[in-house]
Amino acid sequence: MSPQGPQGMVVAERPVAGEPRPYAFPPFRRTRLANGLSVVAVDMPGRPLLSAALVVPGGATDEPAELAGATILMARALAEGTADHDAVALVEAIERLGASLHAEAGWDALSISLDVPAGRFAAALDLVAEVAARPTFPDSEVERLREERLNDILQARADPRRRAEDAFIDTIYAPTSPYRRSSAGTTETVERLDASTCRAELARRFDPARMSLIVGGDLAGIDVERLANERFGGWVADPATRPPGPIDATPAARHRQIRVVHRPGSVQTEIRIGHPGAARLIPDFHALAVMSAVLGGLFNSRLNRKLREEKGYTYGAHAGFDLRRGAGPFAARAPVDTAVTVPAILEMLAVIDGIGGGVSQVELDEARDYLVGVFPLRFETAGAVVGALSGIVIQGLPDDELARYRPAIQAVTADDVVAAATAHVHPDELAIVLVGDADAFLPDLEAAGLGPIEVERDPVPASPEVGDDEDA
Repeated sequence: MSPQGPQGMVVAERPVAGEPRPYAFPPFRRTRLANGLSVVAVDMPGRPLLSAALVVPGGATDEPAELAGATILMARALAEGTADHDAVALVEAIERLGASLHAEAGWDALSISLDVPAGRFAAALDLVAEVAARPTFPDSEVERLREERLNDILQARADPRRRAEDAFIDTIYAPTSPYRRSSAGTTETVERLDASTCRAELARRFDPARMSLIVGGDLAGIDVERLANERFGGWVADPATRPPGPIDATPAARHRQIRVVHRPGSVQTEIRIGHPGAARLIPDFHALAVMSAVLGGLFNSRLNRKLREEKGYTYGAHAGFDLRRGAGPFAARAPVDTAVTVPAILEMLAVIDGIGGGVSQVELDEARDYLVGVFPLRFETAGAVVGALSGIVIQGLPDDELARYRPAIQAVTADDVVAAATAHVHPDELAIVLVGDADAFLPDLEAAGLGPIEVERDPVPASPEVGDDEDA
């Protein structure tokens, strides 16, 4: 059937993407206080709702292995009470300003984020300083948050998607790597955490010389550096502080691995295929971005086109790299009906293997046009701009990283894509992790001869699966 135009008129060809509109990432100014704290200000006229983030390098990769999850717990507990406000009073103080304030941590950093009308920025910044420098970590609140995390771990075992993610990273990374487990910790490690652990984790990171305050929005009449100096200029490093260390992202193996988590009666299988990938700070980042889009980042990517459009195995298949300060995972993901588990695996392996053989001009153009076209849409709010600048700070990227993104993507060639695939995708080292009814597909999996198979069987059937029938 031919596509239709206005008033039902049949047109000869489908519309194509137009030329990307000009866009320049907002310029920003970086200064430094006497104690070393970096202040980044980006003026966005007409945006009276300001966003700010106090970024503290050092995330879940930098905590002791036996206390995994301590950084995430510490971040969640920061706003549960300070020397001047208990948890309820702090919430009320924030709400009186029409602001929102929250703290979070990930693999690479801790951040305290703020959104507030410009006229109340100074008062809200007082609360940010209070939360960062004078939290009390009440025992009762830390215990509550710890119990929430322990319950979340139990729920993850009943969710096939999360079970697949946990099994996948546990399979591809060596026991020495923090990336082998969730950034929020495991049952064994979280049970050890308490308020004193949170205090110690904050102290290890409390060095203003490594912190950054990033502020974005309409800054007319606001002296960001002066306000920052009044609130943070007197901070000194805690004696316990130490800089983030090197990250162990050692692979568990450099050969094919197959791990099956048996869930009796599952009507679908969660498939994960991949290996440790790349860090964010790499010279071929832009080529990697285009290659990932062609492989599994677009709706019309090779992986989705093959599994969804051609084979009808799934409602959605994706692949890509989780770029961190260390080499995060490369993974292809798809939930499929149990009956097509092995055919889907074979198709996924073929697609991944084929990305190193070259890309067509059509694929290259679609990927570059998409990445260039959506780039401005990512920065429509001050919060999004501040978040992007936080990434520059955390990953140690140059100040012009965002300004040169679109030209760099447009300059990626087909040869660059092949080089990125060759450097970062290793078909012979792929791990295959499956969560589903092993009894239903194991004979076919063994017959496929993909490699040795490890089957993990729960002692009793899991509770009804969260998400069954939603994606396949």
